[in-house]
Amino acid sequence: MKYAYFASGCFWGTEYFFENFKGVKSAVSGYMGGSIANPSYEMVCTGFSGHLEVVRVEYDEAEVSYELLVKQFFETHDFTQTNGQGPDIGSQYLSAIFYSNEEEKEICEKLINELESKNYKVATSLYELVPFYEAEAYHQDYYERHQKVPYCHSYRKIF
Repeated sequence: MKYAYFASGCFWGTEYFFENFKGVKSAVSGYMGGSIANPSYEMVCTGFSGHLEVVRVEYDEAEVSYELLVKQFFETHDFTQTNGQGPDIGSQYLSAIFYSNEEEKEICEKLINELESKNYKVATSLYELVPFYEAEAYHQDYYERHQKVPYCHSYRKIF
C-alpha cells in the first residue's frame, strides 16, 4: 500500500471523491503543513496554525497509479481558486499536494504544465511530505454518515 496527500478545500469533499475511487483502500481527513504538532480543528480553523485540511489516500499501486489519483484531485475541485474552495475561504482550504518523492513531484509538475497549456491558471502548491495529523473522529466519513453530498466539490472531466 502507498499513500498520497491532497488538500483541496474542505476535507469532507476531498474524502468523498476518493473514498470509492478504484484502487483506493481508505481516505482519511487530517491536517498537514503547520507549525503545531497534533493540532485540533479549532486551531486549524483560526488560520494561524499554518495547516491545511488534507486527505491521506491509501491506495494499491497495482490497481491505480499515483498519476490517476492526481488527475482525480484536479478534476474534483477548483484548482484555480487562490483563497479557498467555493464558499470556504481561508488558508486552511488552499489547494496543495504533499509529495513523497521526486517521481511524485514530477508527475504533479507534468499535470500542472498540462493544465496550464489548456489555459488554466493553477493555484495548487506542491510541498514535500511533512507529518500528517488525523482529524477528529467526527470529521471522518462525514458525507457518508450524514447522507449528504459535497457543497463545494464536484467532478468535471479535464484530462
